[in-house]
Amino acid sequence: MVSAVVEVRLLGAGDIRGIADRLGVRPTKKLGQNFVVEHGTVRRIAALAAPETGDVVLEVGPGLGSLTLALLERVAAVNARLIAVEIDPVLAGELPRTVADRAPKAAGRLDVVEADALHVVPPGTGGGGGVELPGMPTVLAANLPYNVAVPVVLTVLAAFPALKRGVVMVQAEVADRMCAGPGSRVYGVPSAKLAWYAEVKPAGTVPRSVFWPMPNVDSKLVAFTRRPPPDDGAGAAGADETARRTETFAVIDAAFGQRRKTLRAALAGWAGSPAAAETVLRAAGVDPGARGEALSVAEFARIGQRRKYDS
Repeated sequence: MVSAVVEVRLLGAGDIRGIADRLGVRPTKKLGQNFVVEHGTVRRIAALAAPETGDVVLEVGPGLGSLTLALLERVAAVNARLIAVEIDPVLAGELPRTVADRAPKAAGRLDVVEADALHVVPPGTGGGGGVELPGMPTVLAANLPYNVAVPVVLTVLAAFPALKRGVVMVQAEVADRMCAGPGSRVYGVPSAKLAWYAEVKPAGTVPRSVFWPMPNVDSKLVAFTRRPPPDDGAGAAGADETARRTETFAVIDAAFGQRRKTLRAALAGWAGSPAAAETVLRAAGVDPGARGEALSVAEFARIGQRRKYDS
């Protein structure tokens, strides 16, 4: 079902500064607050997010609402919904007012949740120390601070199995690490863990000039599409996915914790000894003399499951 086009007045540089001054908000490095002040950028992100009818879009860190409004423009057009999770109570309190003023006919499609995105959980789960969202997200769209970008994406992918795709704007260096493949000099823990969940690819560059305040680095867009977990090749069909993931991630952490060492040495603590590590590696069909940067996530998964079945 496609709804009628809803008028949305996006925020410009003057609008952003005006709201910030009125609220007494001074962007902080601690929270990674660099607000987008250029219409083309937020519309580009919203287009890449590509919400469809029935989707629930999750925006992390909406700030003053630049991207929120662009997302609502898309959400309203396809009869979808938007959940915005904001950790700053002042910004979380102001966002509904901004939307009511600049997109009144789309305001009913927005839920604002004051919470840390690292501690949100699906609806109906009882919280368990986290904050329940009012819907189950299917799409992620966000402008993320570089220091929490990877943890946020990994957290929401783990917490929300219905999340099928997303696009995030992050510092260029972080984006390169997120998208790197085996053999790349920047391939590491973020690359391998994200590859467990999804196909991750670069989606364009963003100049620093679109932000206020202007950061000292450029940004890039990263898009992902969820896919099934890798085949571990060890007869683990039907095994608990969370347990498989936990074991695989332990291998990844150990392999890159001592990046310059061979896997035989780097995995010694994880396996119990260098000899035990070599046994597991050979059983998994992986060269003990290789280094973690050469392995795909499927190979890490095979190593984790091989130890489980050989122990």
